[in-house]
Amino acid sequence: MQAWQVHENGEPGEVMRLADVETPAPGDGQVLLKVRAANINFPDVLMCRGHYQVRPPLPFTPGVEICGETEDGRRVLANPALPYGGFAEYAVADAAALLPAPESLDDVEAAALHIGYQTGWFGLHRRAGIEAGETLLVHAAAGGVGSAAVQLGKAAGAHVIGVVGGADKAAVARELGCDVVIDRRAEDVVAAVKEATGGRGADVIYDPVGGDAYTQSTKVVAFEGRIVVVGFASGTIPSPGLNHALVKNYSILGLHWGLYNTKNPKLVQHCHEQLTELAARGAIKPLVSERVPLAEAAAAVQRVGDGVTTGRVAVVPALGASSENGAAA
Repeated sequence: MQAWQVHENGEPGEVMRLADVETPAPGDGQVLLKVRAANINFPDVLMCRGHYQVRPPLPFTPGVEICGETEDGRRVLANPALPYGGFAEYAVADAAALLPAPESLDDVEAAALHIGYQTGWFGLHRRAGIEAGETLLVHAAAGGVGSAAVQLGKAAGAHVIGVVGGADKAAVARELGCDVVIDRRAEDVVAAVKEATGGRGADVIYDPVGGDAYTQSTKVVAFEGRIVVVGFASGTIPSPGLNHALVKNYSILGLHWGLYNTKNPKLVQHCHEQLTELAARGAIKPLVSERVPLAEAAAAVQRVGDGVTTGRVAVVPALGASSENGAAA
């Protein structure tokens, strides 16, 4: 089969290599899956760089989220068991963790419903306890993680403020349903949020960015507000001032979705059922901006790493199945 492999750490566009390799053999409790679509996530970028908390042995195939097909023809969502990730024709996954792909979504949309939307659901509902009528502020609202949070916030009845970087992304955020869109490149985020909320601030802040975005969050969080720390796409990990949290009465909530797979997997199943129901009635639908063939995966992962994409970018092996197999990137 063909698979992208990382033999040394660095930028995805430089270290990912497309090669002919042996189809992986599943171990105990695992299944072999034909990859129908593999969604690109920021952790794929970080793993290529060697900066992620999980460091698979070299060489490895990135791709942490797929819609795959079992040998008996079932369409499922899975987190591949590294080093046999999803940017390949076949991947390996734990059988017990497979989730049925929602019938209302195609392969690419289904793949994108997994990590980003599960993270959003756990962050907004399980951790922050968001309520209808509250104000939700989402940083990087036009990105893959942020766009999921925007849709889930709207589905929960929240008033959603989206922060983006650039006019193109602002247009995407409006299409997603944000009630207020703030372009951080053209506006003062703190002043704009205060104006939009009458000085009160946001009840829940969803932050996959860190760095300056977190600093802005502390200045606009409402009384008894909740800041959900999802990731650090900016590359800068903030050091919270706990005295500030004390004097403003707000909470700082960490969210590592992957822990639920081991600590409380029944909650993951419950979350998937909730997301499937929301998708079935059209309340949420993953924003997919690009669908690329397997041969273009490295360049697509690099674009995600460079922060120039909107929504989700997905690798679809079948798109390039009839073309000439690519050489090394």
